[in-house]
Amino acid sequence: MQSRTRTGCLALLALCFAGCNPLDDFEAGPLGAAEIDEDEPVRIRLLLPMTGAASSHGASLAQAVELAALDFGNIHTRPVDAGRPVDAMCSPEGGRAGAERIVANPKVAGVIGTACSASAVTASPVISEAGLTMISPANSSPLLTSDLEGNAGTHYYPGYFRVVTNDLYRGRAVADFAWSKLGLRRMGAVHDGDPYTTALVGAFANAFRELGGEVAVAATEKGATDMTDALAAFAAGEAQGLFLPLFLAEGALFAEQAEEFDGLEDAVLITGSAMLVPEFLASPQSEGMYFAGPPLEHGPEANEITGKNADEVLAAFKEAYGGAPASPYWAHAYDAATLLFAAIESVAVEKNGKLYVDRLALRQEIGAAAFQGIVGMLSCDEFGDCGAGRIHIYRQQDSNVTDAAALPVAYEFAP
Repeated sequence: MQSRTRTGCLALLALCFAGCNPLDDFEAGPLGAAEIDEDEPVRIRLLLPMTGAASSHGASLAQAVELAALDFGNIHTRPVDAGRPVDAMCSPEGGRAGAERIVANPKVAGVIGTACSASAVTASPVISEAGLTMISPANSSPLLTSDLEGNAGTHYYPGYFRVVTNDLYRGRAVADFAWSKLGLRRMGAVHDGDPYTTALVGAFANAFRELGGEVAVAATEKGATDMTDALAAFAAGEAQGLFLPLFLAEGALFAEQAEEFDGLEDAVLITGSAMLVPEFLASPQSEGMYFAGPPLEHGPEANEITGKNADEVLAAFKEAYGGAPASPYWAHAYDAATLLFAAIESVAVEKNGKLYVDRLALRQEIGAAAFQGIVGMLSCDEFGDCGAGRIHIYRQQDSNVTDAAALPVAYEFAP
């Protein structure tokens, strides 16, 4: 991150080159600025799933941001106000409505969200058009950033960043694991039409086929309870393993029915992080399954902004909220929040008792950051991908173990 002094000098120089007197009132860049009065807090907003398919994640992510705000402290003597989370509902409708609600307040300096790619595809254009910056702790669809080969995703918009790994890496990780570690050659993969599940299944299928494997792809629907059609197609193809990166409601039913389906009784089941939550880990059908998600055993490295490492933040989380976080992305939320707070502090300018946060300068500051977080070194590319690309695959062996961090690691992937 740039120092506050250096950024302030650059801002003054820019004003001078524009023919302005740096002692005059602040002049915002082309995207405008959040104007914060002397007696007001620095407002950020959380756009997270508090109801719907990923509500298990939403509360933990919001709590992690709350801890980050406490650890960070004031921004230019002003407290950080995250407000109550705006419910994105893990849906396109929720994402759009939540984003429109947030941008209606011109004093909002930045956004943490969303946690579901389905919400992000509709929230991101609204946030971008308003000139705001949004950092996601959990979205992973390549559609939101890029194909990692220099081409923007169909739903990429400037001002969108994320600290999690692009699912093109996760698809490769699952393919490599199934092929090289499990010895599987025929796989089935199911999605529900969601931007997250569809893109991840596509990434996996492409990677597995490149290795020489066969993949049958099937679709179900959100809210579906009968998975017979997809299971029958997989059984007909003699699938040795099934990849089901679904959300909890449909994923739990799919796993339960797959275990009892004729011809699939011995198939290996692999899912994603949407089901890596206590509710599913406690169920009998979770036993024997594999989960592809972020690394959960964080090292001793501290978040360079707050000075807190994972153990310290986790201990504070348990003390404050009475237990371990339900979402495997709690550390990502903490890092995303501190990255946003530090960038706001770095670009903010005091003028005549007011604090101004230039929206374009904020995007540029985050895009140029090289930041040591709890989850590792974060450095953003031109499309907002800031994650390191690492994926771990865990195995659930005992449904009495409901803390994802306690699961044994079966495979580690790094690009």
